[in-house]
Amino acid sequence: MLLKCVAPFGEADHRTESQNRLILSERHDEESEQEMSTARLNAIAAVTNYKASGPALDFSKTQASELFGSNVFNDREMQDRLPDTVYKALRRTIDKGARLDMSIADAVAVAMRDWAIEKGATHYAHVFYPLTGLTAEKHDGFLEPDGKGGAMAEFSAKQLIKGEPDASSFPSGGLRATFEARGYTAWDVTSPAYILENPNGATLCIPTAFCSWTGEALDKKTPLLRSMQALNEQAQRVLRAFGEKNPGRVVATAGCEQEYFLIDRNFFFARPDLISAGRTLFGAKPPKGQEMEDQYFGAIPERVLAFMMEAERELYKLGVPVKTRHNEVAPGQYEVAPVYENANVAADHQYLTMIVLQRVAQKYGMACLLHEKPFAGINGSGKHLNWSLSTRNANLLDPGDTPQSNMRFLAFCAGVIRAVDKYAALLRASVAHAGNDHRLGANEAPPAILSIFLGEDLTEIFEGIAKGESGKSKKPGYLTVGVDTLPPLPMDAGDRNRTSPFAFTGNKFEFRAVGSSQSVAGPMVILNTIVADSLSYIADELEASKAKTPEALGAEVQKVIRKIMKKHGRVIFNGDGYTAAWEKEAAKRGLPNARSTVDAIAAAESKENDAILSSFQVLSKREFHSRNEIYLEKYIKEVMTEARLAFEIAKTKIFPAATAYQHQLASTSAALQAIGQKHCTCVLDELSALVAAFQEKMEVLRKAIEAEPEGSLLSHARYCHDQVLPGMDAVREIADALEGIVSDDLWPLPTYQEMLFIK
Repeated sequence: MLLKCVAPFGEADHRTESQNRLILSERHDEESEQEMSTARLNAIAAVTNYKASGPALDFSKTQASELFGSNVFNDREMQDRLPDTVYKALRRTIDKGARLDMSIADAVAVAMRDWAIEKGATHYAHVFYPLTGLTAEKHDGFLEPDGKGGAMAEFSAKQLIKGEPDASSFPSGGLRATFEARGYTAWDVTSPAYILENPNGATLCIPTAFCSWTGEALDKKTPLLRSMQALNEQAQRVLRAFGEKNPGRVVATAGCEQEYFLIDRNFFFARPDLISAGRTLFGAKPPKGQEMEDQYFGAIPERVLAFMMEAERELYKLGVPVKTRHNEVAPGQYEVAPVYENANVAADHQYLTMIVLQRVAQKYGMACLLHEKPFAGINGSGKHLNWSLSTRNANLLDPGDTPQSNMRFLAFCAGVIRAVDKYAALLRASVAHAGNDHRLGANEAPPAILSIFLGEDLTEIFEGIAKGESGKSKKPGYLTVGVDTLPPLPMDAGDRNRTSPFAFTGNKFEFRAVGSSQSVAGPMVILNTIVADSLSYIADELEASKAKTPEALGAEVQKVIRKIMKKHGRVIFNGDGYTAAWEKEAAKRGLPNARSTVDAIAAAESKENDAILSSFQVLSKREFHSRNEIYLEKYIKEVMTEARLAFEIAKTKIFPAATAYQHQLASTSAALQAIGQKHCTCVLDELSALVAAFQEKMEVLRKAIEAEPEGSLLSHARYCHDQVLPGMDAVREIADALEGIVSDDLWPLPTYQEMLFIK
């Protein structure tokens, strides 16, 4: 570089030393400016020149129905490969929740091993779900030396049932010291094993629970299974009170919609904030965002559709029942949704869905962003949890054609109303994390205030019962569209409300506050447990009444509902949850409004919440408080990582670009002034003021980062929320203003306009 800047022989004698330094400096600045924009320009060029690689999928050769579950050790495989007695014993555990007969494990292990090896598997892995929010796995090979210079495939009952990964580095929230390394994985027979393919082989994956050597839960699955057991017990009590002598097992079911963004990987790797934080810490609002409303359910771009079809193909093979795909509201945002499954299996499948989306996106040169708010100012991403209760033959939250006379439905629905209101703080905390704080209450996301949308028809029924009436329901009608060639459409009992965090949608509740990156297991643990508590309350009331006739039972059910509505009916709200008026109304009703993760977790720490979780043996007091510590610690780490990253990007990328443009403008101004030309310096003045303010705000952020406090996790988290986040926001505000002034060829980061609209 220095050789390029040396003056030609004979010229230097005619220049002063200061002039030579100035020329050297200007040429160095020009090269630096070119380097600044190179990564961004190269990214744009790579995106616009993208060409698909690899052969296209052909569903005509292997139909989706043949693919579905082909890599799953499912019921068909078990029935074909297991002795009849073993198969039936296994089904009793899966279907009825009976205690696992350990004597069958050898036969299952052999059958599972043979099936996996036929599928090309060389290793097996106990897959578990630690409190990192991600999956974890330890791989072991099937081959073992035979003592004769060869090897044979081995997989015993002991290896199937139990694993022992090192637990020392997983979060425990104080349940154990770092040096206490022993942890166990235990086979979850209710969630099927599957084959995860890789270009160089395959692995048998066995879903497991994960606990410490003391038996305390260190994962997401163990409390989920406990909560489902508690829910089943209390739901059966209610069903018996309704006269069902042998009610079947009641399971929570879930269908978890998944929203996500796709951007080209070239843009992704040119943005350090996306790489390390999963969201853009800087980025000015583009001239066109989502205000045209032309993205929602629009034609899916060809490259994206190709990705979706391959992702679905891989999910079909893993038995994930994906059903729906479409463009979401924001540019570059999409959604995939499955049909209902057992809640435990649905949670496992959600992890698989996230993994597959991210892996397949790479194949198509894209990055799948699962953060709740990767781009400021436009729609965030959620994971709508569609939750219900079912027996083998019936959905207990299906109102039927005459919900006003469907006492069983009204009782279960009332139980949910009571649960959401009474334990709102606990339910709110279950979706609290740093990413979701950027989403809740923003574009297309529900507010942080927990309320229930029932719709006009059901609300009228419950309010009627609360007033002592029998409850009325409108007769189902038909929509008249006004076009003779179109069929009449059956009218639903109520509209949908996208502003509600917890909405009844026909035969299920949709918990819309769950964040796109988080496991659905945590929210379901709380939802199952608090509904179990409400069903226990209803069962106590009905059992105490000893009603003998259907009429007497109906009267007792109405009496219980009346009590619930009087105390908890305040949680029902069918209006617009986005308005300031609702915030005031919610406060008037006494509904909590925990706006941040810090507030939510602090509010959840109560004796009442300790009691409900421990009384149903879902989480002990130690386990519950350890999780709150882990979530606070994670919040602190995420905020501080983002803060350090924001400071680094601001100082090393944005500030140099801004001062380089400032130098250009100043040089132009000086040159014009030297030849007596009139010129305007308003852009230079504005830029100089912003650069000066930018330096000041960066210094404030630097001091906030360095002044991390000692003390409790809660006080540390509050400091992050009250001091560090505002410091980051102040730096971002000026950086985004600079993006609108600095010359485009100098700006170092791919812009929103480029990332969201260039496919």
